[in-house]
Amino acid sequence: MIRFFVENISFDLKSKRKIKYWITNTVESENKKIGDVNFIFCSDEYLLDINKKYLGHDYFTDVITFDFCTDNNVSGDIFISVDSVRSNSLKYKQSFVNELYRVMIHGILHLCSYGDSTESEIALMRLKENIYLKKIMI
Repeated sequence: MIRFFVENISFDLKSKRKIKYWITNTVESENKKIGDVNFIFCSDEYLLDINKKYLGHDYFTDVITFDFCTDNNVSGDIFISVDSVRSNSLKYKQSFVNELYRVMIHGILHLCSYGDSTESEIALMRLKENIYLKKIMI
């Protein structure tokens, strides 16, 4: 089950049904099954606190994914800073929605076992993001 939550900000995610369908199809395309996935939309400060508390990192980020996958079931919590998504959309000259979807699918790809620690992992992650972004933009 895919669920959406908001912490410490005012944010209204549009097209939830479409997004759930897209996420489920993405997971199934990776030969996995959707389990419990929670998207939590929050502020930069909220995500910074999580980054410090759980990962020991003292810097802002746009997304943090906590993996609770078992066997072939994709489950986890994906925290997304709406502030960072908004500023990155301006920085990269993308619409807010396009940047939001990129961050959402990035978190899902982490739950599907894709990393982004090395140059080759980053290249594969970007490729997969672009493939799946095309599917929701239809």
